[in-house]
Amino acid sequence: MKLYLKALVLAAGIFAAVNSSVDAAENKSLTLVELHTSQGCSSCPLADAFLGELAKRDDVMALSVHVDYWDYIGWKDCFANPENTKRQRRYAQYLGLRYVYTPQMVIDGADHVTGSDRTKTLKNIKAAAKTKGLAVRVRRDGDGFRISVPAGAKEEAAVWMALFDNRHDTEIKCGENSGRTLGYCNVVREMIRIGTWSGQTLTITTKGADMPADGRDGCAVIVQSIKTGRILGKHCE
Repeated sequence: MKLYLKALVLAAGIFAAVNSSVDAAENKSLTLVELHTSQGCSSCPLADAFLGELAKRDDVMALSVHVDYWDYIGWKDCFANPENTKRQRRYAQYLGLRYVYTPQMVIDGADHVTGSDRTKTLKNIKAAAKTKGLAVRVRRDGDGFRISVPAGAKEEAAVWMALFDNRHDTEIKCGENSGRTLGYCNVVREMIRIGTWSGQTLTITTKGADMPADGRDGCAVIVQSIKTGRILGKHCE
């Protein structure tokens, strides 16, 4: 699988290949797209395929975030995680929604669209790309990473590390998508909070021993506003 790095900062993220040496210091336009999806949802495959297209763009960080609330209707999603569902429910609060749904794309933590709606998604990505990001550095540190986030406007933000697999193809044997083999890109396997940013310069060092065995193709470090959930800056290497 191809290893690569993409990054966002405040609320921001850093996309990095687990086995790469990285020094990301120049701002580039990058938009975070999180697709909340489920293998048990018949409406999701079109959105999953669309996310695969977005993942090929160098201005998009595309993550497939599998939720578990459709597992009861006939097929248990092998990538679903209750923590992913909690993350989507937090977005519902941020965005003023009374419910969660699939497929849902959340763009830079600020807007949401139906995941199969190409026109609205591309429009929102284009609008989000106008947001100027903060400089960030990510360096290889032994078997982990050293992440440096610069000072900025005072705002409390959670620092998340999302470990993901680049690609999976899964044969669905029952449920709404029974008989289909579906492909997924950048599948989030675990998302861990590794720190808090409060507007001051912050350095976080991660160790390979702290990471689960699964989802080692790459990682996204997301520094996300606790108050609004927004992604306020972007960086790409």
